[in-house]
Amino acid sequence: MVTRRKFIICLTLLLISMKKLKKQNKGLKAVIREISEVSGHLWQRGWAERNAGNISVNITDLMQIEISELDSCPFSELTDTYPELAGKYFLVTGTSKRMRDLARKPMQNLLIIRLNDNANGYHIIAHKDNTVEFMPTSELPTHLGIHHMMAERGSSGKVVMHTHATELVALTQSKELCNKDALNTILWGMHPETIMFVPEGIGFVTYLLPGSSEIAIATIKVLQDHDVAVWEKHGVFAIGESVHDTFDKIDILAKSARIYFLCCSAGIIPEGFTEEQLRELKKLSANF
Repeated sequence: MVTRRKFIICLTLLLISMKKLKKQNKGLKAVIREISEVSGHLWQRGWAERNAGNISVNITDLMQIEISELDSCPFSELTDTYPELAGKYFLVTGTSKRMRDLARKPMQNLLIIRLNDNANGYHIIAHKDNTVEFMPTSELPTHLGIHHMMAERGSSGKVVMHTHATELVALTQSKELCNKDALNTILWGMHPETIMFVPEGIGFVTYLLPGSSEIAIATIKVLQDHDVAVWEKHGVFAIGESVHDTFDKIDILAKSARIYFLCCSAGIIPEGFTEEQLRELKKLSANF
């Protein structure tokens, strides 16, 4: 068990490393800036009420200094093991942290963790406020499971994002739309860029208890074939190569859902694109 004194000593020493990293490592600074900007977008769109939503980024390639004294850093065991993530570093939103605060003061609401060599636990490496202990998002097991899946598949994906995109959640209030085929028919049909930038469409996860191992397993399975998974009556999980790239996918899908609802509210039955038009648009996606 790590004493509070060891905890503070560890984080105080590591703050020096963090300052050095932020000063010398343009890549890490850029990622933090992206998270800050996107967190603001999530809040402004109403997709991040209270402490809703979380983000994680694999920053292993950006860690240019070796972290020592790991035994002194807070350690937490994980229920599952993630062998592909052994020794990897992640920038993760803290539990109960608000996106609006993350937008203003990112390093007071983020922390860096490192999975141990057995990949069955993690050390909290650093966060800015070394007088307050806080933990990663409660959705961490789902995030790690998705990162592990991407690593196994040799994917270039580095980012996992969860948010409560209002327009997409609203679609799942209709049982007729609670399947990926019905959702993709609507979302692809409303705007040409949707199928161009999300050509594989969205996956769908029926309602399961948030934070449970069941919803984590179901989400990971869906994201093997899609970059976005819609959770029934809850929100979305998305993956991408960058924070902006991941946000863009959700943003485009939400735009299509808004168009659909605007048509419905005006008494218009949305026509959507024909199958031939969708095939033509999908071919264009290879150019982007």
